[in-house]
Amino acid sequence: MMVVFRRLRVCGLLLTAFLAVPAMAQESPPVESEDFAIHAQSTYVWQRKPSFASPYQGENSLSGARATSYSLTATVDLGARLWEGAEVHFNGEGAQGIAFSGLHGLGGLPNGELAKTAGSDMVFYRARAFLRQTWGLGGGREAVEPDMNQLAGFVDKRRIVLTAGNISVLDAFDAVSVSHDPRTQFMNWAFMAHGSYDYAADARGYTWGAVLEYIDDGWAVRAGRFMQPRESNGLPLDRRLGRHYGDQVEFEKSYAVLDRPGTLRVLAFRNKANMGSYDDALVAARGGAPDLAAVRKEQAKLGMGVSLEQALADSATAFVRLNWADGKTETYAFTEIDRSVSGGVVFDGAAWGRSGDTAGVAAAVNALSASHREYLRRGGLGAFLGDGTLNYGPEQIAEAYYSWRPLKRLWITADAQVIRHPGYNRDRGPAKVFALRLHTEF
Repeated sequence: MMVVFRRLRVCGLLLTAFLAVPAMAQESPPVESEDFAIHAQSTYVWQRKPSFASPYQGENSLSGARATSYSLTATVDLGARLWEGAEVHFNGEGAQGIAFSGLHGLGGLPNGELAKTAGSDMVFYRARAFLRQTWGLGGGREAVEPDMNQLAGFVDKRRIVLTAGNISVLDAFDAVSVSHDPRTQFMNWAFMAHGSYDYAADARGYTWGAVLEYIDDGWAVRAGRFMQPRESNGLPLDRRLGRHYGDQVEFEKSYAVLDRPGTLRVLAFRNKANMGSYDDALVAARGGAPDLAAVRKEQAKLGMGVSLEQALADSATAFVRLNWADGKTETYAFTEIDRSVSGGVVFDGAAWGRSGDTAGVAAAVNALSASHREYLRRGGLGAFLGDGTLNYGPEQIAEAYYSWRPLKRLWITADAQVIRHPGYNRDRGPAKVFALRLHTEF
């Protein structure tokens, strides 16, 4: 009880600070352009998993016993304009949390706020430190709203943007507007990005690199290269950016159907790192349990994804993601999904007189490559999976949430998830996860 009390007390202090202190600044009239800004957020997620059918489990299984999990993060962004078109940002972040089964046993993990380095002690670190340079090319002007990691102002509709430094790859790529941020939207990892997008990142989700974008009125193209971790799902990064890296390119096109706006994105990625091949591990095992660590060598992983988001009404937006990776090598930086189809609908509370509230429902089907399945069936351990054997079935996830905004800068969310064939195993589950999330930002 004392541990729970301390968590809630820390969360309450952070919420009080974020709600009370910036309120006075928010009352000031908005400025047309910012030269300096401070933004912050704090998010607390509490989750409960009831017991589920589990006739057996392995070293990396999601436990079938009842359990609770939590995460707490706080982020401060300091942004400054250096010269015309240039801004610099620094993010300090603190995080703590306890995951179900040590963050094992699922492809689509239930809390996108829980990093692979989660622990019961609050850890503080640099999350982002980057420069963004924008070169205007005309075509009219459009407003940029003040937000985390962006200063208010105006930019040309036709422009070139270079972002370089310490960021998250998802800051620039696969940015589906209604299914991208586990702090305010869907919580499951299968909905925060393409499930098979093994994007370069350290164990906290950040990396170093650069992305160059050409943005025009209605379309954009962007390409980036980023550092991989030194080891699969590790924290230290491999600074040999010319040798080991994550490359991605994305095309984005806006369109309208019956005067309702939509966006199409097509993404391709290629990773190069010291990775273990499932087939090599199976051959080397000689009938025993295969081990990826024994067969690691310099290899490449390829993948692609297509996403659509479409306004269905003034207060409803649908999204769909379809993605594929070759599934030949181990998961290196994201999660154990080789193919995935996901989609859902998000509703704005203005439709029922609650502007500021949102509600969403979504579903995902995750799958593994044939060699990945055989590796797990033979008793191999992945970054997240390993039941000791495998009666394979696609992992199926459904999630629904309601986000209530009782105050200007406070959102309280109730969330429920149902996961069939957890860890792609028909012998186990279904698993259910219920959550309460508190979020504040300014």
